[in-house]
Amino acid sequence: MEKAGIFYGSSTGNCQIIAELIHKFLGKKFAEVYDIADADISDLLAYNNIILGISTWGDGDLQDDWKEFISKFDTVNLNEKKIALYGLGDQGTYHENFVDGMGILYELLSQKNCSFVGSWPLNGYHFKHSKAIVDGRFVGLALDEDMQYEYTVPRLKKWIAQLKNDFY
Repeated sequence: MEKAGIFYGSSTGNCQIIAELIHKFLGKKFAEVYDIADADISDLLAYNNIILGISTWGDGDLQDDWKEFISKFDTVNLNEKKIALYGLGDQGTYHENFVDGMGILYELLSQKNCSFVGSWPLNGYHFKHSKAIVDGRFVGLALDEDMQYEYTVPRLKKWIAQLKNDFY
């Protein structure tokens, strides 16, 4: 089975914790974890199965490490890469832009000829708007560690089972 690369950016540690849980649930021999603050685009390009984790800050801003890293996508070819996204947000305080960071990343990468896997249903969430919705689903796994932390592990386990089918 081909390894997956898990890449995250984290200011508070939440996105890192989720990356480590994904690593654990996917199987440590099937994945490697990278903090994008320390990663190079060549690290990402070494994988055909890629998981990207991003949080949304304030009123729909990208996490700081992602602001720097996304410019590296300008010249890359992502043909034949499968990309799964997970996004963290706060649907209570920031209900107008819940997991927008994931949507911004999706929009950027959708121009790079890659395949997306791991879309997620909207049911069970309470928000007004999100840039991370395409065709009535989230473009990846949406998590809320502020308002729905008790759903994180069950959602992750279900999502990982879906990714195993999509990746392998």
